[in-house]
Amino acid sequence: MSRVRSLFCKVAAAVLLTGCADTGAPFNDSITESNLSDDLYYLASPEMRGRLVGSPEIATASEWIADRFGTLGLEPAGDDGSYYQNFELAWFSLDAPNLLRVTGSGRARQPGDGWTPINFSASTSAAGLVAFAGFGIVEPRLGYDDYRDEDVRGKFVLVLEREPGVTDPSSPFDGVVTAEASRTWRKALSAQERGAIGILFVRDVHNRPETGDWQQAHASSWPEEPRRVERFLLGAWVEDITIPAAQISVELAEVLVSGSGSTLEELSMASEEAGEGLGVIALPGAEASLTVNVERHTVMGRNVLAMVEGSDPDLRDEVVIIGAHHDHDGTDGETVFPGADDDGSGTVGVMGVAGAYARAIEAGERPRRSVIFAIWDAEERGLLGAWYYTLRPLFPLQSTVAKLNLDMIGRHQEVPEDGAGRFRGLEVQSAESNSNATNILGYSRTPDLAGQIEAANTFGLELKMRYDNNESNLLRRSDHWPFLQNGVPAVWFHTGLHPDYHRAGDTPDRIEYEKMTRIVRLVHQTSWNLAQGDTRPSLQEMGSRPRS
Repeated sequence: MSRVRSLFCKVAAAVLLTGCADTGAPFNDSITESNLSDDLYYLASPEMRGRLVGSPEIATASEWIADRFGTLGLEPAGDDGSYYQNFELAWFSLDAPNLLRVTGSGRARQPGDGWTPINFSASTSAAGLVAFAGFGIVEPRLGYDDYRDEDVRGKFVLVLEREPGVTDPSSPFDGVVTAEASRTWRKALSAQERGAIGILFVRDVHNRPETGDWQQAHASSWPEEPRRVERFLLGAWVEDITIPAAQISVELAEVLVSGSGSTLEELSMASEEAGEGLGVIALPGAEASLTVNVERHTVMGRNVLAMVEGSDPDLRDEVVIIGAHHDHDGTDGETVFPGADDDGSGTVGVMGVAGAYARAIEAGERPRRSVIFAIWDAEERGLLGAWYYTLRPLFPLQSTVAKLNLDMIGRHQEVPEDGAGRFRGLEVQSAESNSNATNILGYSRTPDLAGQIEAANTFGLELKMRYDNNESNLLRRSDHWPFLQNGVPAVWFHTGLHPDYHRAGDTPDRIEYEKMTRIVRLVHQTSWNLAQGDTRPSLQEMGSRPRS
């Protein structure tokens, strides 16, 4: 071993590299521009019509990927010896009747009159007293509980939307990244588990104004015509919710809290300032009755999963996951959203890495740990394929060494001056300034893994660690996020947003294949190091992470 190489290994050890070999990952150079390009031109072709969830085209894409995995000789890692992991996606329509009555506010109200049902609500009726429970958040990792083990059995709970410290970069709730604990359906389950008969959500009025037009808000939530792209939740999430749920106006909430001696804004401020949760606040005289009728519909999603089994009998039950998503936004009339970068680029990248492993195994070089190649469905609808895998993993999540996520690895980040909401929180920057840059997200959650990526970067890429705590919410916008939330070290390789993001111009001819090839080779090298090494990267505990 050369002196330079020896020094490299010592440096790598300092960042907990999992291994240091004299040679790179076997068959790394089999990942080529031409192969990636050929695959992407097929996957993002007009005939694929944007690969919308539930469409014939996403089924065709899944079958093509599974066929490739089979041709490579990779083991199936899906259901019943197949390459497919199937799961239910739930979408919702509103039936009748739907009524809300708040004692002291007069008439029973129809949706749009100061309230609207929430899509995951159970179809049922309830009537009873109402208590206030702050943000309604229970987050054991932070020792935070808005219920404080107090009794809400037989009551409605009124809770605030969002979370404490929503604009505070130093908030333990993931800084300015929207925390998983603040999801409305999670709040509903927390209330239900504590005996609540229903849940009512109201604006966090100390942070933002009331909804301006409740008729419009209701129409937006429950359009008369089907949406072009439906809003889904995992069927496995909503099937457990048995209580009614509604979003109500500040006007109605003020009626409910009037007997407490505090205004809604005062209660909201108290909730904001309660470091470990507010506890349940009695609302004397507050009663509500609620009837909700929501129809739940099902569409099937399908992940595509393959693997290679590790060679080491002591390590083969540990796994490294390399993943991307193959769904996109379909079509709008004759307009096709090809999704070449998002995320055709990551999908063919995973296939390229899988091909390198297959060649290594043919040559007798098998990794010590097992490796899964995962192509997720329904990422654009809320990371739902990856979330489902974390509920039904092939290997226990505690045995998952790391998850490497490839999503949009084919362009240069470009943020225009008039980018508005699509680029919220990102400074204006040119594509040229990012011509060699690749963002690594999740670095602050798992510095060990980020250090390993840096050490494996012999491909001349400029690795940027910059968006883990940014109002763009990028950190939670791809399939590494469910793994981070379940205790798995996970990072996202991402070359950044650009003006063609979720537009018809995201076509394969605009991909930077040379740079993309180097990124895929870096992912392959990093995964090989993880699969070969003696140690594992760790994950920073929630609340103890340095804020970036």
